[in-house]
Amino acid sequence: MDILGWILVILLFVVGMAGAIYPILPGALAIYAAFFVYGWFFSFSEFGWVFWTVQTLIVVVLFIADYAVSAWGVKRFGGSKASIVGSTIGLIFGPFVIPAFGLIIGPFAGAVIGELIAGANIEKSIKVGFGSVVGLFTSVVVKFLLQLAMIVLFVLWLIF
Repeated sequence: MDILGWILVILLFVVGMAGAIYPILPGALAIYAAFFVYGWFFSFSEFGWVFWTVQTLIVVVLFIADYAVSAWGVKRFGGSKASIVGSTIGLIFGPFVIPAFGLIIGPFAGAVIGELIAGANIEKSIKVGFGSVVGLFTSVVVKFLLQLAMIVLFVLWLIF
């Protein structure tokens, strides 16, 4: 039973880290769920209120940062709300429409289309599309680091 517990915890960690790159996967929530799986299979006694508070704060920061950093990339390059919405739609649907490159093309195309709908010229729209990709990559790095911090804190909590 212990082996099954650890397999599930590690599997949730892997899904969580993959979620930093693929927005379709439930990144931080999978990692958070791994803590509960550990508790159900082994014990919740290692984790007090400090652990749960810190981990919950990281998850909240992750959700806020994910949107804010992506929107920052679009705004930084002069984008409007329409391009932020377009970029978000492209981020969600891009990987399904173009499996290999949709994660990059989707937000770019969504931001460009959104900006064109808002009345911008093609040069500005492409610049904003580039900003959406910059925001996406920055968001991936931030998510990856924060989710890694969640896992490291978990391991450290078990060791000490």
